[in-house]
Amino acid sequence: MAEATPQSGLLEQLRQRLDAGLSLLQVRLALLGTELEIEKQRLLAGFFWGVAALISLTLALVMFSGFVILLLWDGYRLAAMGVLAVVFLLAAVGLQRVARLKLQVGSNLFRASLSELERDRAALAPTAPP
Repeated sequence: MAEATPQSGLLEQLRQRLDAGLSLLQVRLALLGTELEIEKQRLLAGFFWGVAALISLTLALVMFSGFVILLLWDGYRLAAMGVLAVVFLLAAVGLQRVARLKLQVGSNLFRASLSELERDRAALAPTAPP
């Protein structure tokens, strides 16, 4: 009977540690899911507003181009079309460079999860006896 107590105590400790580890894993996975949902919502909102801005910009550029060409119709319509084409081409190249720079910047995705996992590892690391 004396042997059953240490055995059951050891198994109980093991069960408690396993339960604590699984609980910790569950919390971390919930945090990961929350971060994924936030990132998804941010991307969808950015995409929606980006498309709306692109449509508005396209309409404004078409109207502006038509206005300038009609304004200069009598003598400089070809020059006006050429200058507008060059301006729009330069703007497209500049925007493409900005987009490339924005995409090269790292993402913040999983930053909170990674920092929490790092804290967990530090807390679980064995400490040297004094």
